[in-house]
Amino acid sequence: MQLNRRRLLGLGGSTAAALLLARGGLRAEAGQAPTLTVAAAIPRGDQRIVLISDLNASYGSTSYIPQVHQGVALVRQLKADLVLCAGDMVAGQKLGLAATQLDAMWAAFERQVLLPIRAAGEPFAPAMGNHDASSSRGAQGYTFALDRERAARFWRARQASLGLTLVEASRFPFRYSLRQGDLFAVVIDASSAGVPAEDWSWAEAQLASAAAREARLRLVMGHLPPYGVGQGRDRPGEVLHKPERLLGLMQRQGVHLYVSGHQHAWYPSRVGGVNLLSLGAMGSGPRRLLQGELPPLQTLTVLDLFRGRQQLVETTVELNGLRVLPVTALPPQLQTSTGPVLPRRDGVVALPRTAPMA
Repeated sequence: MQLNRRRLLGLGGSTAAALLLARGGLRAEAGQAPTLTVAAAIPRGDQRIVLISDLNASYGSTSYIPQVHQGVALVRQLKADLVLCAGDMVAGQKLGLAATQLDAMWAAFERQVLLPIRAAGEPFAPAMGNHDASSSRGAQGYTFALDRERAARFWRARQASLGLTLVEASRFPFRYSLRQGDLFAVVIDASSAGVPAEDWSWAEAQLASAAAREARLRLVMGHLPPYGVGQGRDRPGEVLHKPERLLGLMQRQGVHLYVSGHQHAWYPSRVGGVNLLSLGAMGSGPRRLLQGELPPLQTLTVLDLFRGRQQLVETTVELNGLRVLPVTALPPQLQTSTGPVLPRRDGVVALPRTAPMA
């Protein structure tokens, strides 16, 4: 079978890349720097966005496992127009960690992850995870108030150097919107299960704006998902309290995709006409899906936007062997205990030209 560039571009990203990998045996052993063949196996669109999540190791850690370093090297080679991180970049959320320890973790993240990606010229947009800056509350306010203070201090000092075109960022890094090429993205503070009603209203206003409606691709990102997909995470507190708020927002405003982390398991799904993407972990503790035979894997996902085809193509790479994972390796659906059955998507999202009018 001859695979020329035109035929490859007619295939979904994971299908085309898997064919190339099968033909050429394109992979690298765990711990080795990835070769350009892995990145070259993924057909490139007019705009490329790389999605990463859950990089952290054990509480208080200032080091990252080899798969994270391999993932960072691959991100650099993918030459993304934007890198989106769905949270858990450091290993906080433990009472007793001092400000100096939290700062040391953020310094390690900057040195080992953020600066290498920015040195490659790739803009970087973070969402806060529960281990970064949990929004959990108690009687006295935020349970992990120091985590939030140090995270805000770190990111606000670097806000202007991330390569982002921010639209509304008065509460950066907890919530903000950006316009990057064909993409309009809203980042919400889903670092715990409870997202305040005021944040949902803010997100609605952002997505109803002219900047959002003029964008070819509209995306929302937050750390927690609306429904569980990973074993041990399919329970209240590990998913959004009121997922219908997210789904209703996306339906009303024509949002193409919700990107989340926290579950440590990759699964693209579609519920009630809404496209969801649960990212796998880059770091420690990958999890099995609720059903199916796929083992726990560290992954990252690439989004390629093809303007002519009006499509967003998703490709997911497993970071131990640096191989593309076909969507067909996933179970056709997941039965959750906290929500509906989640049918698997094929990894291609159609992009209507305009958002519905309010």
